[in-house]
Amino acid sequence: MADGTKAVVDTSAADAAADVSEDDGDGGGAVSGEETSEITAPLSVREIAAELAAGTPRKKPAATPAAGRAERVPTDPQPTLDPRDTATLPRTLPAPIRHSGDKIGNRYRLEECISQTETFSSWRAVDEKLRRAVGVHLMASGHQRARKVLAAAKSAALLGDPRFVQVLDAVQEGELVYVVREWLPHASDLARLLANGPMEPHEAYQMVRQVTDAVAAAHRRGQAHLRLTPRCVLRTDSGQYRINGIAVDAALRGLPAEDTEEDAARADTRAIGTLLYAALTHRWPYPEDRYDLKGLPKDLQNAAPDQIRAGVHKGLSELAARALFDHPPHHAEPITTPEELARVIARMPRIRQPEPELPAFTPPPRHNTHALPTAPTPARVADHAVAPLPATSRPTSARRTRRRLRRAVKATAWTVALGAIGVASWQFVGHLRNNGQPAAAPHHTITSTAPTPQNTTPHAPVPIQPKAAISYNPKADPASVWALPRAIDGDPNTDWPTFGYDDQFAPGGFKDGTGLLIDLGTPQAVSSVSVQFVGATTAELRIPNSQAATDPEKAPLTSYTVVAGGRKSGDNANFTLDGPTTTRYVLIWLTALPKDSDQKFRGHVAEVKVFG
Repeated sequence: MADGTKAVVDTSAADAAADVSEDDGDGGGAVSGEETSEITAPLSVREIAAELAAGTPRKKPAATPAAGRAERVPTDPQPTLDPRDTATLPRTLPAPIRHSGDKIGNRYRLEECISQTETFSSWRAVDEKLRRAVGVHLMASGHQRARKVLAAAKSAALLGDPRFVQVLDAVQEGELVYVVREWLPHASDLARLLANGPMEPHEAYQMVRQVTDAVAAAHRRGQAHLRLTPRCVLRTDSGQYRINGIAVDAALRGLPAEDTEEDAARADTRAIGTLLYAALTHRWPYPEDRYDLKGLPKDLQNAAPDQIRAGVHKGLSELAARALFDHPPHHAEPITTPEELARVIARMPRIRQPEPELPAFTPPPRHNTHALPTAPTPARVADHAVAPLPATSRPTSARRTRRRLRRAVKATAWTVALGAIGVASWQFVGHLRNNGQPAAAPHHTITSTAPTPQNTTPHAPVPIQPKAAISYNPKADPASVWALPRAIDGDPNTDWPTFGYDDQFAPGGFKDGTGLLIDLGTPQAVSSVSVQFVGATTAELRIPNSQAATDPEKAPLTSYTVVAGGRKSGDNANFTLDGPTTTRYVLIWLTALPKDSDQKFRGHVAEVKVFG
């Protein structure tokens, strides 16, 4: 690809930060991912072989008859080796050195380095043209892999499948090659999901079904992943699984393509079986410990998941073994292609989501009849001549309690009725006076009760603890997702910053505002909201209407109604609603921002407090 040429391509949310031990002692390791750490295992055997082969063309193996072809022994796609072994590898144009704040292509501003290897580096960046977060891979254009990376990105982009993380740009520009991908701030990779234990059968079924369907669709288009690891499978906050790094991840690390389509299909199928095996057993199905999972002993290398851990779903256990092993237990037929694996999953009985556990029933407290005031019982002399009443005719404590309750209800009803009559009479006399009609002289009678005014005690605000803070930016990517919890952490010394803008917000301009959506977890009665800013800021308090109830984060601004007196300006904004309003979400809509030290218009929300 010539200098300056571009191609829209496809890579991953975490592909840039997978194997970080490609350095020989002086390179940096992985720093952080989109929501999870991207630290993974050291170089694999295939990656080291690719490095050792640098500078020499790869020879095609001599053709052999199909019948006499030796069977390949399945191995871990990324077996662990000591990273110090890479010290003897030749260095060919190391990754370009860049720093936070540098601009790439006069458009992408680098913010945070996610991983730094000997060959390439990966960054979280901001697309200043479209005002959104992106991921960027950087590589020297003179490196042997540069053309393969661009070609892989271009071929992956042709999939156009939303189940794969999309690549937005791929450019060779001077001494630099960079690939730009979309950023998934709310996604967690499978390695992190398995950190606390194995998956429930329903969740494991959803994962393997969605991943298999996506990979099978890619193979039908002639595209293979070749490096499908737990870091490449991301689950979004909506429960959908997305795959990153198809073709690009392998090209970045110099992994050679499989010799045939059958080999590529088998490699991806085995990788899916590995993911399902790890999800069911919380063990890595190879001797090495990887992705914070303990490896299996060599004598259990061909054991099905239900032989490793009790309680594993039988159907999923058999599925994992058939996809992973060339010789599954119980003489089962191996599954060798993603297409075949998708058909087998489709024929499985659907695994239903477990019903939520209901809280244990607690019986209501019984009335303590001994605490009720009773008249003193006069002393009685036992009369042996009179037979005692039978047990069934004696008034029990429950009967006495019911009689007392009936008397209390009658007394309360009479009191309420007399009060209502008094209030109605008082209102009628006031009405006559307002109309100029003489009121009848009151009779000289003594009333037992007087009308009591309504309770005018002001409502004491009750704090409501928000469950989450969400960047509301329907037309662009969310801002500073990593800092959102700071807006509701109870510490005014920490804050959530917005994007930095060159121009102030204005109606009809580039943008008329940006927002912070507060999620209370459940619908609650809200009476007031207090917002503390850093610097004088203008903001509105908005409540979503019924149109925004299904997806408040993506709903247009017109679906939110301004409440609490319109706009407020200053370092502190106190919004008091006319009356308690039941809602799950409140939106702080910022319409004017202060200038930051870098001469950008940037808002800072230090603390949001909600009261009921």
